[in-house]
Amino acid sequence: MSISTFQITSFGKIPIQTQADTLDKMTRELPQGFYTTFSTLSHATKVMGLRAHLRRLFIPAMQQGITPAVSAEVLQIRIADLVKINLPSESRVRLILTKSDGNIYICLQPFERLSDQVYENGVNVITANMIRQDPRVKDTGFISSSIAQREQVGRDVFELLLAKDGKILEGMTSNFYAIKGKTLVTSRRGILLGVTRRAVLRLARGQGMSIEYRAPKIYEKFDEAFLTSSSRGVVPIVLIDNKSVGQGSVGKWTKILSKAYQAYVEERSEEIVS
Repeated sequence: MSISTFQITSFGKIPIQTQADTLDKMTRELPQGFYTTFSTLSHATKVMGLRAHLRRLFIPAMQQGITPAVSAEVLQIRIADLVKINLPSESRVRLILTKSDGNIYICLQPFERLSDQVYENGVNVITANMIRQDPRVKDTGFISSSIAQREQVGRDVFELLLAKDGKILEGMTSNFYAIKGKTLVTSRRGILLGVTRRAVLRLARGQGMSIEYRAPKIYEKFDEAFLTSSSRGVVPIVLIDNKSVGQGSVGKWTKILSKAYQAYVEERSEEIVS
């Protein structure tokens, strides 16, 4: 799939030539920095949690004394212009703010929604004993250091779950949740606090579920499990390390939260430029 990449300046955009065919490969060609990834909605006019995504770049840069090349407002204008190149498809977008000089890059590819079969039948995930060096910051260094693990994800493996001391923290590119009865179990420490995660926790409470903040154990018995990410929403998990979760099919609460999140996105997605 083609990747379009641009350096963003106060005067406009500078195309970057590349042979990369995935966002991760493109990311590894650029200087190390902070990043965030999302997809557009409503004919490339909206993004779910856009302001939160931008904070993932600008807050850690500010904390480290890095001056971004452009403001968040200018960046939004550039995003609104560039995502049109993939129309009529929506775009999957990665923003990178480099640590060395504060330059900002936009990488884009046409967004391909997961098939209905994924949401109806669920997915298989595997665990790996590894964690992020700084789980509160999305650093492109993690993409480079986890190449071998990312290569395990393919046709039969949807996602790799990061675990420590036999407990599941999060997914390589997602947040992880287990369900026991009416209780949602998810770690609050040692994880990246995803944009979608905040909404799903709010929705779970609204559906009458309770939240237990702890890292689920790998061999713990769950009734259901799922992961979330900005581009994929709520994805049911039916196998962990080739062992069935619950009855081995998509559970009731996962379906309820998936439907609630879809409605939430339609109602709460933000205009890229207001």
